[in-house]
Amino acid sequence: CISSAASDVYKRQKHNYTVVIIMLIKKNDIINLKITSASAEGSGVGRTQDGITVFVPLSAIGDELEVRILKTKKTYAFGKIERIITPSPSRIKPDCENFSKCGGCVWRHISYEEECKIKQQKVIDAVTRIGGIKDAVFAPIIACDNSLRYRNKAQLPIGLDKNGEVQIGFYAFHSHRIVNCTDCVLQPEIFAKVIEVTRNFISRTDNDIYDERTGKGRLRHLYIRIGEVTNELMVCYVVNGNGLKQEDLLVKMLSESFPNLTSVIINSNREDTNVILGAKNRTAFGKDYITDVLCGLKFKISPFSFWQVNRKQAEKLYNKAKEYANLKSDEILLDLYCGTGTIGLTMADECKTLVGVEIVQDAINDAEENARMNGINNARFICADAPKAAEKLKNNGLKPDVIILDPPRKGCGEELVKTIFEMSPSRVVYVSCDPATLARDLKYFFEGNYSVKEITPCDMFSRTAHVESVCLIVKNDNLKIDN
Repeated sequence: CISSAASDVYKRQKHNYTVVIIMLIKKNDIINLKITSASAEGSGVGRTQDGITVFVPLSAIGDELEVRILKTKKTYAFGKIERIITPSPSRIKPDCENFSKCGGCVWRHISYEEECKIKQQKVIDAVTRIGGIKDAVFAPIIACDNSLRYRNKAQLPIGLDKNGEVQIGFYAFHSHRIVNCTDCVLQPEIFAKVIEVTRNFISRTDNDIYDERTGKGRLRHLYIRIGEVTNELMVCYVVNGNGLKQEDLLVKMLSESFPNLTSVIINSNREDTNVILGAKNRTAFGKDYITDVLCGLKFKISPFSFWQVNRKQAEKLYNKAKEYANLKSDEILLDLYCGTGTIGLTMADECKTLVGVEIVQDAINDAEENARMNGINNARFICADAPKAAEKLKNNGLKPDVIILDPPRKGCGEELVKTIFEMSPSRVVYVSCDPATLARDLKYFFEGNYSVKEITPCDMFSRTAHVESVCLIVKNDNLKIDN
């Protein structure tokens, strides 16, 4: 029996039968739903009595809800909360006026303890289901001591609303509509003051605002960085051109407002692109960089530098990676995807030689400067793509004892993992920002006779959907895997 709702037919030719899946709900239906789990993007998940999965943003595990269906797919649907019948015990009152509007936080409506449970489970589910790995030990998640004001960087688009009013804030989820923000509770309060000064500067001058639809206008983004230990402040303006009108006034307004102002940078980006920074910087005030301290080392940070936005959590993550590496004084450490050298340099005092690889030349320049600044003489850095560099280093006879992996969200991939097998390190420490690609890569490692010993999730980005992990992989241990 097929209802008037949408239905899909799938033919299984191999078995010569037809399966009919009936979607018993349709757009604008209102249903009762119990939320039982959470998705990777931060929506609550429930199932109807007919087994249809429904994703509901801003819901919490344990909620009993009335949900309006917004969209249906072949085997699942999306909805929004119409009424909370019985709230989850983990529900709390959100502490941000922009929560649910901007594309940043997804967990401000639940307790932090519940958020950590969800993130821990997210890593476990990915590794066991995608990777098929059953015997790994999952250590408790490294929680954040403070889930407020932890970010040391902000990248804020600047635009105009339909009434011509200046908007500085964040893009709404899956859009380029700017949600105006005067203060983000993930950022230090000084950032809100920088935003206020910027608004005042715009109102006092005739600097026009960039319109990405036409490619016209000048001021595109406000980019702020602060050194948590040093308190050095960098303010960077991304412009569609070479500079801003009345830059002297801007520098004066910033200098008078912020005694710790260290750097004012004008970044030129004339491209029709979603990439925030252009290739060219000009220093309008002070230095072209700030400094900060991580794991006892001092680091130089330019607008282009990769620097962990949560410094305190980064120290916990790096210390766990150092523990897993368990380096000896006669061992060689290869740090692939090394960025500005932060992870490897924090371990350099425990090994004989550090070799870092990174594809971005500016990052390599920073890594070399950071090594010099900290008196580290046993490190060298190579600008190259990680898989190609690993292959070349292997062919040149490099035999690392330990390899550190900290890839982008797409992970390492099979090619690089196979090269690592051939280099035959005794230990691999994998730092991941995406549980799904981590799980895929761990399966490759198992196929090369490496074992996953322990995985520690780390909450680097509290109140968002993201979770990092650090994983210890060792050679010649046996581990069960389900195919």
